[in-house]
Amino acid sequence: MPLDSPPNPLLHITDLAQYDAIEPGHITPAVDELLAACRRVVAAVTGAADTPDWDSVVEPLDDALDRLGRAWGAVSHLNAVVDTPALREQYNLNVPKLSAFWSELAQDERLYQRYKALAAHPDFGQWPAARRRVIDNELRDFRLGGAELAAPAKERLRQVRDRLSQLSTRFAQNVLDATNAFALYVDEPDAGRLAGIPDDVLQMYREAAAADGRAGYKLTLQFPSYVPVQQYAHDRALREQLYRAYVTRAAEFGNPEWNNDPLMVEILALRREQARLLELPHYAALSLVPKMAGSAEEVERFLLDLAGRARPYAERDLRELRDFAARELQLRDLQAWDINYASEKLREARYAYSAQELKQYFTEPRVLAGLFKVIETLFSVAIVEDRAPLWHPEVKFYRIQTLQGEPVGHFYLDLYARDHKQGGAWQDDARSRRRATGRKLQTPVSYLTCNFARPVGGKPALLTHSDVLTLFHEFGHGLHHLLTEVDELAVSGTRGVEWDAVELPSQFMENFCWEWEVLQLLTAHVDTGAPLPRSLFDKMLAARNFQSAMGTLRQVEFALADMRLHAHFDPTGAGERDVHAVIEAVRREVAVVQPPAYNRMLNGFTHIFAGGYAAGYYSYKWAEVLSADAYAAFEEDGDPLNPARGARFRRSVLARGGSRPAMESFIEFRGRPPRIDALLRHHGMTN
Repeated sequence: MPLDSPPNPLLHITDLAQYDAIEPGHITPAVDELLAACRRVVAAVTGAADTPDWDSVVEPLDDALDRLGRAWGAVSHLNAVVDTPALREQYNLNVPKLSAFWSELAQDERLYQRYKALAAHPDFGQWPAARRRVIDNELRDFRLGGAELAAPAKERLRQVRDRLSQLSTRFAQNVLDATNAFALYVDEPDAGRLAGIPDDVLQMYREAAAADGRAGYKLTLQFPSYVPVQQYAHDRALREQLYRAYVTRAAEFGNPEWNNDPLMVEILALRREQARLLELPHYAALSLVPKMAGSAEEVERFLLDLAGRARPYAERDLRELRDFAARELQLRDLQAWDINYASEKLREARYAYSAQELKQYFTEPRVLAGLFKVIETLFSVAIVEDRAPLWHPEVKFYRIQTLQGEPVGHFYLDLYARDHKQGGAWQDDARSRRRATGRKLQTPVSYLTCNFARPVGGKPALLTHSDVLTLFHEFGHGLHHLLTEVDELAVSGTRGVEWDAVELPSQFMENFCWEWEVLQLLTAHVDTGAPLPRSLFDKMLAARNFQSAMGTLRQVEFALADMRLHAHFDPTGAGERDVHAVIEAVRREVAVVQPPAYNRMLNGFTHIFAGGYAAGYYSYKWAEVLSADAYAAFEEDGDPLNPARGARFRRSVLARGGSRPAMESFIEFRGRPPRIDALLRHHGMTN
């Protein structure tokens, strides 16, 4: 690097990452230097002759790994939200290096012995619970990483992990590329095809076309563009056209380079081999080691029990929908691309309101102000807008502080869908809370990312109620990360929390979106500023469980397919058709809505093939038992914004992070183990 070159921003993240200064050319030099620094620290820690203690083993490793994690976390985040060919090239180039390092670290026998010595320390029993939890988790992860394997098996496990990392990255990029590649332009003379779609969405389509230098309308597969077609377009052929394009993304019907079929087979085969190398029967058994659920059989029993409870209600809902569609819409052969359209028409007929009518009250500024007020009231904090380097002009940055003004944490808010940004919604940590010996507290920083429709026509962005639920959900994850009071890096915030419990705070927060006094804080009509009228709220509340059993079965379908792919399916010698046969068999067993044969849902299932939910998608329903029961405590109070109850939830659940088993945190808050009653009641599946 020339002497007058500015310093590499990835090597100088002392506070917040300089996102506006990070260039693709910074990535490889930074990764190489940070990995070398980490290896030097590992060598120093493992080569020391002293009796190991926390300060000589864990703290220097935390220093080095946190520096690496924050730099690579910034790169990974940019790859997800502002993907470019140059950035992707550098990201893909360095993924194998990171994967190799983490495999090397997990299998380091000398480091494993140092951690064993920490667990055998004469004062170990008197250490803080969080530190004991860190050591226990590390010993478990060394075993799962192959530290106890013989050399040939250890090397093969490293190769498997490295390859899996590359395949997962490619899987997600294929989905993104296939999504971005689709565009349907509708010229003004053909605008009748868009009849039924709301005006604000049509304006979004016009602006999208204009951005490409074209007249008319541009429709894409990004959610804010795709969903309104399915929900409102009268043109059945248009609904089918977009539906087919969406459910065949990254499949054999499109660009062969983006076909995820062979990747799924290889991923499943390598995961199975990974488990066998560790002397476990299948990958599901490996995945469940650090989770609450004890076995794949326990998970399947839970899912099938839930399916059995939901099915009578789902069958009733589907029967009513088919009758209505045939009678009122002349849709006598209801297909997958008709479901959302017919459901919205039935909702309007039955409850005398539409989702579009409701949407006019959820302006983004009002929703954010109301959300912040809920958080401030429940958890005795203040949220104020702050300044920081950003990766896109639409991103905002906020500070959470105590009522006395002391900083608690920060979060970035990236709300809108755009090209070159991965779909969906997620929370991730940019920095975790940590208090190293003799140093000031490192406060947490969170990314909160959604894909909502941006403002159009000079008006503020409008959110659907589903969008509002998503926003509250991701903020629940954010609060779990930001409001932790644990000082040890490895169990701070969401770190170290069992994966099937990590959705507890997120799903818990969704419940507030159904409370009258909360909705008064969240709503102001886009044109008049009036809050949501009580009459519309009553209709909305009456429709809360509209087709909820069908939604439950859909989640069970995905979770059961995930578990069976990882517990029962043998990918050895299998082909792509065999993989799809698994979910097709699950649908015949539990689903009431059967999609067309060309549906390739698995090809876009990034949760399990490119995320952390492999043999863990059941976590959403598992944790919903916990979250519904936790929220029931507020219902029993009769006050959804009870600060005392909020303080108890913060103290018992949010503050404790991964420093103890999630069940202990739940029981401390609720005073007893969880019950399924509240979940069934919230979904209207009781008598």
